[in-house]
Amino acid sequence: MRLLHICLVLLFSAEISSQHCDLLSFQQKKLNKDSLELLEKMGGNFPFQCFNERTDFKSMQDVLKLQSSQKENAKLAIQNILQEIFTVFSKNLTQTAWGEISIITFQNKLHQQIERLEACLGFQKEKDGTKMGSDGLVLTKLKIKRYFQGIYNFLEEKQYSLCAWEIIRMEMTRCFLLVDQLTKSI
Repeated sequence: MRLLHICLVLLFSAEISSQHCDLLSFQQKKLNKDSLELLEKMGGNFPFQCFNERTDFKSMQDVLKLQSSQKENAKLAIQNILQEIFTVFSKNLTQTAWGEISIITFQNKLHQQIERLEACLGFQKEKDGTKMGSDGLVLTKLKIKRYFQGIYNFLEEKQYSLCAWEIIRMEMTRCFLLVDQLTKSI
C-alpha cells in the first residue's frame, strides 16, 4: 500500500510539473516584464553626468545567435542569462543610488524566474533524456559566461561607480529584451 501511495505521489507531481512547464512561456513573459519594470524603476532616468561614459559591450543578441528551433538551448540560455544578471546585482552595490528594497525585490523576481526554469529544465531532461552537456548547450553557456565576464571586468575597472552601475542597468535592460525574444521560442 505504501509503495502505491509513493507511486501516485510521483505520478501526480510529474503531471503538475509538466503542466507548470507548459505554462513556462506565459509565466516567463510575465516575470520578464515585471523584472524590466523593476529595473527601470530602480534607477529612474539615466544620470546626465554619465552620458560621456563609453562601453564596448558586444550585443548579447550577437553573442548568442540561437536558431529558433533550439528550444532547450533557448531555455538554458534564458536560465544562464538570468543567473548571471542575478550575480551582477549581488556584487558591490554601495555606490548606486538605488534603494535596498528595490534591489531585493528585483533579486527575488530573478530568483523566482531561475527556479522555474531550473525545474522545467530538470523535468524536461528526465522526460526526454536530454543531454544537458551537448556541445551546443555547452557553447551557449560559455558564450554567456564570456559576455558577462566583460560586464564584471567593466564594473571592476570603473570601481563600481554610480555611472558604471547605471550603464550596466541599461545593458541589463537589453539582456531582458533578448530574454523576451528567446521566451517566444520556447
